[in-house]
Amino acid sequence: MAATLPATSYDKKNEMERVTPSGEPAQRRRIMPWGDALFSLVVHAAAWLTLALLAGIIGSLIIGAAPAMHQFGIGFLWSKDWDPVQDKYGGLVMIYGTLMSSFIALAIAVPVSFGIALFLTEMSPKWLKRPLGIAIELLAAVPSIVYGMWGLLVFSPLLVTYVQQPLQTMFANVPFLGTLFSGPPVGIGLLSAGIILAIMIIPFIAATMRDVFDVTPPMLKESAYGLGSTTWEVVWKVVLPYTKTGVIGGIMLGLGRALGETMAVTFMIGNANQLDSLSLFDAANSIASVLANEFAEAGEGLHKAALMYLGLILFLITFIVLGLSRLLLMRLKRGEGRRS
Repeated sequence: MAATLPATSYDKKNEMERVTPSGEPAQRRRIMPWGDALFSLVVHAAAWLTLALLAGIIGSLIIGAAPAMHQFGIGFLWSKDWDPVQDKYGGLVMIYGTLMSSFIALAIAVPVSFGIALFLTEMSPKWLKRPLGIAIELLAAVPSIVYGMWGLLVFSPLLVTYVQQPLQTMFANVPFLGTLFSGPPVGIGLLSAGIILAIMIIPFIAATMRDVFDVTPPMLKESAYGLGSTTWEVVWKVVLPYTKTGVIGGIMLGLGRALGETMAVTFMIGNANQLDSLSLFDAANSIASVLANEFAEAGEGLHKAALMYLGLILFLITFIVLGLSRLLLMRLKRGEGRRS
């Protein structure tokens, strides 16, 4: 029988470096489960903390809004009354102002952002692409109160002189457009707030669109160009179908910023709790602006509860918008499957 040789340092080193059937070194296999367990614990804790914070926010809003919900019910959504003296509250004016100003902002910002992203990714010379991209991203860092002050002191007089007055003169006797552009020439209102919001969300949407356009495989675009496609055809038929998820995500990011914006809207929308006409130049109010103006001075009771009710409605509006965007993406993916 052969004698067993004592293990040398070389053999011990080989034993330590021996791999398991999974391909991992034996020593590492003994240590990694602790690291994996710690990493898994941290990740799960972060996820559950996020859900707990979300549940806490929803719960606090519901508890705070409970007196107003019990007093006014669902009729709060279409009531125009807002009288803290008589404790009569309705959220229609604020809901309308929030949705309308955000719609105006999106109607302006999405085409402009798409044009910026298209220019930066397909048409811009190399020497201009980087500084222009940096300049657009820097606009996102400007505080909202600066936008509001600039809009009130600089933009509003220009809007009155070069937009509102010419439109009122041009469409004075036109039935619907005359009402749409009526209002005192003071430069504040829904249109002013919507334009300022558009300027604020353009950097977010444009930067997102530019980034997702850049991830389109060059081979796809070069193949389309090789078949004789124009730049617009390449973007419309190749780039946008490939990046539609990111594009819609960027638009939803901008919409979320517009729905929740406070200070700039407070400066520009006029802060009037009235809904006398559908004019874009009439002073109005939004949920965020009324919360900023009245929450600090609201006493305990229905006034504060009504403000909490408005906060809950704003949360639900954002949730519905995000849910609709997800449904849209799912429908687009199903459509792709049927076409393939």
